[in-house]
Amino acid sequence: MSHHSKISLDYKPSSTHGRSSTHARWFASGLLLPIVGGALAYLLVNRQPTTLPPQPRPVSEALSSLPSPAAVAVSELPQPLGDTVEFVVRRNDTLDRIFRQLQLNLADLASIRGLPDIQKSLDRLHPGDIITLIHNEGLVHSLRRRISETQILSVTRVEQEEGAKFTAEFLETPIEYRKAQAHGAIDSSLFVAARAAGVSPEIILRLANDIFGWKIDFALDIRSGDRFSLVYEQKFRDGEYIGDGRILAADFNNAGTIHRAVYYESDDGEVADYFAPDGRSMKRQFLRAPLDFTRISSNFNPRRRHPILNTIRAHKGVDYAAPTGTAIKAAGDGKVTFVGTQGGYGRTVILEHGGGISTLYAHMSRFPSGLRSGQRIKQGATIGYVGSSGAATGPHLHYEYRINGVHKNPRTVPLPAATPLPPSYMADFQARSAGLLAQLDKTADSAIVAVSEH
Repeated sequence: MSHHSKISLDYKPSSTHGRSSTHARWFASGLLLPIVGGALAYLLVNRQPTTLPPQPRPVSEALSSLPSPAAVAVSELPQPLGDTVEFVVRRNDTLDRIFRQLQLNLADLASIRGLPDIQKSLDRLHPGDIITLIHNEGLVHSLRRRISETQILSVTRVEQEEGAKFTAEFLETPIEYRKAQAHGAIDSSLFVAARAAGVSPEIILRLANDIFGWKIDFALDIRSGDRFSLVYEQKFRDGEYIGDGRILAADFNNAGTIHRAVYYESDDGEVADYFAPDGRSMKRQFLRAPLDFTRISSNFNPRRRHPILNTIRAHKGVDYAAPTGTAIKAAGDGKVTFVGTQGGYGRTVILEHGGGISTLYAHMSRFPSGLRSGQRIKQGATIGYVGSSGAATGPHLHYEYRINGVHKNPRTVPLPAATPLPPSYMADFQARSAGLLAQLDKTADSAIVAVSEH
């Protein structure tokens, strides 16, 4: 049995924060006046006839002539007149704080927030979100923000005889999914090979963590000459690539052993997971390593010399070095039987999983809010964060796996298999997976031919 490990990459996706040292960018239409004035002066000096541009229509008239949002792309909608602000949300920002900072009318904010069925979509802000506002001397004419991959919330001011009011609508921006293929051969590292194959770090992390992590120890078992092939989804909106979706099928040749997996989701929604071609689940009941770690700083060793006490003292678990604050996951479904401080272990969580199996997680910096003894936990749920509490020389997770109270090496102990695909779904699974597996073979064959031609 191979070992499971979560792996991470020093990868920082592009952020909207990097585009400007400020968080709001102003595009004032008034700045065009010197340019227009200069042009008019030039025309008068040269005695050329000129025609002044037509006066802009009132905002209410312009808004009333807008076509239906469903009939045009969002980018094609006419914009209200005024100054445009594109504000990038920061940590702890609220709409009230944003309006005050931009000196926008707070009565407008109250009216907008009072619109039915939008307050949650309006107020739920995350760092990096972009809010686009158009205003005229602080009076808000429109507010727009993306609330999901497929929807934009658009709020518009409408002038009426009895006064201004706001209307809101949710604009649909559907995503198109396209299949993509990739093949890579490992020379120095998995991530270098993925980059050479044009695969994003996010996709290769899913390959390692979500599909083959129960079979292959990606921290220790990867060899030069290992190969992988992928069929995965790419997402497009209005014809523009916006990111990657799910891996549909994958294979990994590790030291001559080929592992294959296909994603299968049943029509009734009861099954949605990765399976080997014969229907065996790619998962196990337990993760090999319950976090994204940098390296193994200390292995399971009954004769280890303790680094602080300098005595021969059994090391009954595995230490995974990782930066302080790295999330620690529950290795399997279970119940919290201890959460608190425990001697040299420092901040510790213990889970009972049934069948006499328990796991221990020590030296945490903190626990997630609400974690309590007796609570039921699902595999992969965050139960703490890496730290160096207790008798620790640096930030790491000390992880123990016990069967009936006896410590086992978490990296080598046989892990119980997850439930296989129910027989009633096998025919449908095989029919759907056949095309994806053929596509994997074609991708790998094409890559081999390309290499041989060079």
